Amino acid sequence: MTLTPLQTLAIIGTAIAGTMFTRFLPFFLFRKAKSNHPYITDLGRLLPYAVIGMLVVYCLRNVRFDSPTHGLPEGIAIVSIVILHYWKENTLLSIGVGTGLYMVLIQTVFA
Repeated sequence: MTLTPLQTLAIIGTAIAGTMFTRFLPFFLFRKAKSNHPYITDLGRLLPYAVIGMLVVYCLRNVRFDSPTHGLPEGIAIVSIVILHYWKENTLLSIGVGTGLYMVLIQTVFA
């Protein structure tokens, strides 16, 4: 099925509108509310860790430890990210270096 340019633009526009609506709606609805509620404070403190945990599980869901690499590229990349993050405390640096290291490992060392 081939889409016409108008259909493609309509799909992209709908996705953009839906994303912007869901992102901006809380700011619009709660613009006058004070954020001192303990439930909201707890959510702000706990959700980043929960999201990171879910992302790690999601990224590692297809790793097969019975494969020839035994998950070594993923393990090496995760360890490098953790060490670099504790050392430099720079999220972008640790994610970027870890991703680059993982790509080098799977395309050269464990290819």
